[in-house]
Amino acid sequence: MKRAIPFILAAAMLPALSACGVDDDGTPPPPSAESLAATAKGDTGASREGLARAIDGVFANEVGETRALLVMRDGKVVAERYAEGFGPETRHVGWSLTKTVTGVLIGMLIADGSLSLDEPAPLPLWQRSGDPRSEVTIRELLQMRSGLRHAEGADPSYTADTARMLFLDGRDDMAHYAATQPLDADPGSEYDYSTATSVILADVATRALTPSDRPEVRHAAMATYLQERLFEPLGMTSAYPEFDASGTLTGGSMIHATARDWATFGEMLRKGGVTHNGTRVVPRKWIAFMSTPSPTDPAFGAHLWLNRARPEGRDPVLFPGDAPKSLIAMLGFRGQYVVVSPEQGLTVVRLGVSSEEDQVPLRAAMGALVASFPLERQ
Repeated sequence: MKRAIPFILAAAMLPALSACGVDDDGTPPPPSAESLAATAKGDTGASREGLARAIDGVFANEVGETRALLVMRDGKVVAERYAEGFGPETRHVGWSLTKTVTGVLIGMLIADGSLSLDEPAPLPLWQRSGDPRSEVTIRELLQMRSGLRHAEGADPSYTADTARMLFLDGRDDMAHYAATQPLDADPGSEYDYSTATSVILADVATRALTPSDRPEVRHAAMATYLQERLFEPLGMTSAYPEFDASGTLTGGSMIHATARDWATFGEMLRKGGVTHNGTRVVPRKWIAFMSTPSPTDPAFGAHLWLNRARPEGRDPVLFPGDAPKSLIAMLGFRGQYVVVSPEQGLTVVRLGVSSEEDQVPLRAAMGALVASFPLERQ
């Protein structure tokens, strides 16, 4: 049996459902021709009309501009829809979806023996005598609890560290900008979501691949590793990573890929680090570590979001109570989603542009789509 959508989720869905024309008596409307055509015939694991109706919710005006939506179940595409002007070959910037790629990259280098999870991050800038940042470990960076001073957002927006690092005074050497920030808290003690932290990890990874400080060498070393060890084995032919002028991967925000390739990466997570043809690219235990709640925010693992309730005062990010606890997700600025639910055999990708005000109805619509599949496998 399929699980009914709980009252709280259903209430949150009302704006999206009203846009689809729900009758006064609560009768659901017929799905649009576009969403019905985008849904595969045959056994998808969900009602075809119900799934098409949920897709309409993700394309409703109230959630912003959805440009691409792709649903995979048990490794097969069961729904795929694009907005006008976009298609299967369109690359989309991942924004913070990129962070999870960086987390996987670190796990690969640890498996190679090039890095160690619980040793201090090997940054020369932090190794000077008496520098308290010398105690910050790779584990703490992955779990966003380094203690480094950081403002992910601010008003006005251009004063935030993220904007300054990506586009203003830090843009030519983002890792240097991020790593020169002082500690605001003891390492390990507090959660603080930080794009700068992911750039620091990208720099750590690059230093593990080459001792050179020459930008072109650093760029080539990382680009080659990503291509040969990750993107090619996965078959992510569209993946395009950006680098700054110092040759550092913009590891918190700037990998571009098609919806199909973002789904391919999600499928690798769902299968515990294995590609579609059985090639292992990262140890299963590393994916398990990334999916384990961190000590300072149970909804965040190691550069991966978890379907758990958050401490009071922090906004929910997924669907705790309305989807399996094992569900994990990559989330990006302006509503980028790669949702992975191993118990349901699901990988769902949504790419587009949504404002801050759109986030609640978008999250509800994504939750409704996930809930259209049964929790228990038949």
